[in-house]
Amino acid sequence: MSESTDPSHAGTAPDIAALAKVVARQRAEMDRLRAQAATSAVLERTKGALMALTGCTPDAAGEELLQRAKAGNRTLLAECWITLGALVPPLPGAAQEARPGHGFTGIPLAAVPGQAGPRAARPGAAVPTARDTCDLDDGFSALGRLGKALVHVATPQDLAGCLLEELAADVDADALLLFRALPAGGLEMIGHAGVEATLATQWAQVPPLSGIPALDALRAREPRWLEDFARDQEQHLLIGDPPERWLSRAWLPVPTGDGAEVCIGILRARSGPFSPQARQLLRAVARLCAGWLRSFGPRSEHSAAASAAAAQPVFDSLPGSAMLLTPLRGPSGEVEDYRIDAATAEAVDVAGRTGRQLLGRRILECFPSMAEEAVWHGCLRTLTTGEPFEGEPFAYQEVVDGAAALATYAVHSARLGGALVVTWVRHDSSDRQEQRLADVQRLGNLGWANWNLVTDEGSWSSQAFLVLNRDPALGPVRLADLPELALPEDAPLLARAVRDLVRTGRQFDVPFRVRTGDEVRHLRMVAEVVADTDNKPAEVHGFVQDLTAQRSAELALVESEQAIVTQHGVLRAERTLAARLQHALLPLPTRPVRLAGLRVEVAYLPAQSGIHVGGDWFSAIELPDGDALFVVGDVAGHGIDAVATMAQLRFTAKGMVITGSSLTGALARLNTLLLHSRDSHGTATMVLARYDPAEHCLVWAQAGHPPPLLVRDGEVRYLQRPPGILLGACSDPNFEEARCVLEPGDRVLLYTDGLVERPTEGIDRGLDRLAAAVAAHHADEPGSLAPLLTSVLEGERRDDVCVVDIRVPSGTE
Repeated sequence: MSESTDPSHAGTAPDIAALAKVVARQRAEMDRLRAQAATSAVLERTKGALMALTGCTPDAAGEELLQRAKAGNRTLLAECWITLGALVPPLPGAAQEARPGHGFTGIPLAAVPGQAGPRAARPGAAVPTARDTCDLDDGFSALGRLGKALVHVATPQDLAGCLLEELAADVDADALLLFRALPAGGLEMIGHAGVEATLATQWAQVPPLSGIPALDALRAREPRWLEDFARDQEQHLLIGDPPERWLSRAWLPVPTGDGAEVCIGILRARSGPFSPQARQLLRAVARLCAGWLRSFGPRSEHSAAASAAAAQPVFDSLPGSAMLLTPLRGPSGEVEDYRIDAATAEAVDVAGRTGRQLLGRRILECFPSMAEEAVWHGCLRTLTTGEPFEGEPFAYQEVVDGAAALATYAVHSARLGGALVVTWVRHDSSDRQEQRLADVQRLGNLGWANWNLVTDEGSWSSQAFLVLNRDPALGPVRLADLPELALPEDAPLLARAVRDLVRTGRQFDVPFRVRTGDEVRHLRMVAEVVADTDNKPAEVHGFVQDLTAQRSAELALVESEQAIVTQHGVLRAERTLAARLQHALLPLPTRPVRLAGLRVEVAYLPAQSGIHVGGDWFSAIELPDGDALFVVGDVAGHGIDAVATMAQLRFTAKGMVITGSSLTGALARLNTLLLHSRDSHGTATMVLARYDPAEHCLVWAQAGHPPPLLVRDGEVRYLQRPPGILLGACSDPNFEEARCVLEPGDRVLLYTDGLVERPTEGIDRGLDRLAAAVAAHHADEPGSLAPLLTSVLEGERRDDVCVVDIRVPSGTE
């Protein structure tokens, strides 16, 4: 029977994925426009500075910058940064307003400090040397890239990271430090890259000691090149733990007017001198940074970026989903979005990005539903008042492995300076498992029951109360009182099983009946003892299952068999009734079905002699986790007893696998069931197979059953059987699993022995005949199973035949 139990999907995954892509594209376009606007701002600021100093027109200032860039073989943006760094602020009243149609009326434009004109704009200013002209060749393309990258720099910490990224390849830089001179002497670190947070904290404040290369460079306003580690270690106090980590260093002061208050440190792991090209490039980089520091560099003691950089190592070690969000405000001052400045490794957005992949992104890009009113306003209140926000649990549709899933989260936020620390607490992990357990109990019409033997207290699931017809308000009954719930004729058997369980620890599987009004229910209870550390019985775990429907079917079959024995004249009617009962237990699908991506076709052919109600059976279902379960079994013999055992094995096997039992574990428990159940019918063979669509893997186990047949690329072979004896043959069987990775176009046949066994020949001959027939009938279209069976089966069938045909779609399907 095909019993597809496809999981329900909440919401539509493509909607969220499409929304995230649209937001990402819009964000990229906004970033491009911001970069364009920031570039224009640098150019206009430089032109404005020239106009303020000289009184020239905007066109004249722009033309002067273009000429300087061309003469220095630089980009226009790099020329702007150099010019901004070299500009001397005008004296009060010195600048004159430019008049339309005129060039300039202040100081000559060529006299403005810059690489295209004289630097001696003020008395006492240093005259540039030839090396300061920095006539760049193609090897200094990094300067053009850096000029463009500085547009996006907002803090000294950003500046350090930007410089290291652009200079790593050109000058072999491994780490970079930015120090600023303090008014009282000494230095403070304002940015670092390539240096761990611990070392940066140790050197955050440097007293005005002798032998500090950065201080020497600032005082002399000349670079310090430390290229001989042995000598430098004797003369200077070097940064590093140990200092041998960096064998060569360079310290370059950033010129600003008549002095320098910021020093750039380049640390290299390799030894040896800096090449002339590297020195020339680093001097030019210092002049670019002078322009950024003069025009845009913040002077705050603790920047948001520095806080974020310090926070990320902390977030790396935190469990769960947490982020540091910096508010992004619009022109009106209202928060329009948040930037993710730190994130834990478990934080994941709707596009599947995790941890550090989220840094720098906007929150509404990564979590479009964050704009939900309660969460958004709760975070705003925290940002304004400082009061932590704890949101109510809410449903959130997320995309996991391309499929939509509904999860339940609660958002917590707390203020950290001017930013927010936001955590997502997922509530539905255990809730989902509990819901699945509840679904299994409901579908299997069973419930769990536990008893503590120390406290003599019990706990039942809600389904257990329903199955046992007990009011939940009365609570569970004591284990010793459990037999009182059964009918008087069944109570002694249940009481004896309970006593043996507590005294000897022997597991029991006992059927009994209870009365519910005018109805009698047929129940089955399975229980085991859990021992404590002293190996004494401590708890009893078990489940109770309502088998009334199955028992009714069994009784109906018994009545049908009795009628056939006593009424030979109505054999046709009895055969019809038996066929209906068979169909009730094993309804056949009318066409192939899809399970876990596989196409499954089923055939059941009853024996053509006698009452064709036998013990052959099958099951093909999709499990709650998306896997597919295939079962084919054969109970020894025919008749009512075989059908009763078949029904018991069939429903129990599915229930065990659905509730989490392994294939071998299920076979072992079914073997125990046949040995100890009073309704058992001798022995049975079975093959259990579970298909994982994610791994394309078929895991199977068998108990005395013929092996599955595999067809791949026209080649037919039988899978090698793992160990496994038929069910009910011994009390301590050994079952093992086998694995087979399926490929597109593969075909797997599961079948009962009625397909290959003949009274006058061995089973090997029958297996060869089946393999040859399958090789000859290689059609792949639906409905091709019937012609195959016709070619294999000859004459009158004395046994039932059950076949499950599993096909893996080819790449073109």
